[in-house]
Amino acid sequence: MRWQVNKTIVMVGMMGAGKTAVGRALAHRLGVPFLDSDAEIVEAANMSIAEIFSRDGEAFFRQKETQVIGRLLGTQRCVLSTGGGAFLSGTNRDMISAKGVAVWLDADLDVLWHRVGHKDTRPLLRTADPYATLKHLYELRVPEYAKADIKVKAEKTFTIDQTAARVLDQLELRPDVLERQE
Repeated sequence: MRWQVNKTIVMVGMMGAGKTAVGRALAHRLGVPFLDSDAEIVEAANMSIAEIFSRDGEAFFRQKETQVIGRLLGTQRCVLSTGGGAFLSGTNRDMISAKGVAVWLDADLDVLWHRVGHKDTRPLLRTADPYATLKHLYELRVPEYAKADIKVKAEKTFTIDQTAARVLDQLELRPDVLERQE
């Protein structure tokens, strides 16, 4: 199956929702490049996101994130994974809406905790009570993620490929984004 991708598909959602893994699988299925805004920031800064947060603060990181997302949206059509906080910015949402389509991978709190609770690579979870922090972020962010164009439930029992197939099913309902090519 060949596809024509008419808009960049932007994966949004909480840390641990599967944006990178599902985005990579989706890009492979569609035959388009996969880009990751966090990876682009890390490469440009030559330091980890945790190091950027520590050295320059979250506000600086968010500013760079907006610049990178704007640049990536201006390139060829692709699947773009964004950081968990990227879609909270009205500027980012407006850019994504103008040049792409936002796909929210909606994972329940227990799924997210299972996936990120044991990792120390998440700067926002470096607190005395990481679960409470994750829960607080989840509650704050879900209303913003709900503004995405497409919502796909990221189920605990689903594989990466099954979730990517669900995303593809939803994208097929949007001919402005995706068209089958014979």
